[in-house]
Amino acid sequence: MRVTIGPIVLIAAGSLLLLSNLGLIPIGQIKELVKQWWPALLILAGVLQLFRR
Repeated sequence: MRVTIGPIVLIAAGSLLLLSNLGLIPIGQIKELVKQWWPALLILAGVLQLFRR
């Protein structure tokens, strides 16, 4: 089973935007999450690439 990061990122982004549009998550919280956790996403992408090889 081959998993790529692109579809996972699209699903996650779409889910967050949908929850924001439904009023379940304020958009400010999403911005703060992205600001705080973007380095972790880069690290995760690097680790996934290491294990693929």
